[in-house]
Amino acid sequence: MTSPVLHTERLILRVPSAEDFEAWAAFHAEEDTMRFLGGIQARGTAWRGLCTMVGAWHVRGFAMFSVIERETDRWVGRIGPWQPEGWPGREIGWGVAREFAGRGYAQEAAGAAMDYAVDVLGWDHVIHTIDPENAGSIRLAQRLGAVNQGPVSLPAPLESFRVDAWGQSADQWRARRGRPTS
Repeated sequence: MTSPVLHTERLILRVPSAEDFEAWAAFHAEEDTMRFLGGIQARGTAWRGLCTMVGAWHVRGFAMFSVIERETDRWVGRIGPWQPEGWPGREIGWGVAREFAGRGYAQEAAGAAMDYAVDVLGWDHVIHTIDPENAGSIRLAQRLGAVNQGPVSLPAPLESFRVDAWGQSADQWRARRGRPTS
């Protein structure tokens, strides 16, 4: 397995590792952060989630990245390509720890992950599964150029979650890439 590392102006996106666990577990214990990401998780569940993400890199060749702040080397969140079995499409998902919210890191990292999915993985279409009440993620999807493509179903055990697929084609992303966003 290759371990890609992406660099943006302020961030490093790399494959998650054991050194991320304390920040990963704290992120998954934040009630506000996890409101639209399946709810808070105990440390053991968070550990299994981290291992699932690392395992997906080995099995699928992609998964979400750990996002690291370049200036401080602190763990910011998890953002990147995601498509577990039964998922409604190839997704770029995101989640940023509360202390880093509002800094534009999610957009910066999601843009790099979109480039990776389109240019390296060869994806022709990308979605973001978003709860209709998650205004912050909807705004980010819109800034990335995605449009609401309607409700989709997630596989068990997430089938009770209401989500819409916000998405765009690779060609739409390429045409938009590099344009200023508001």
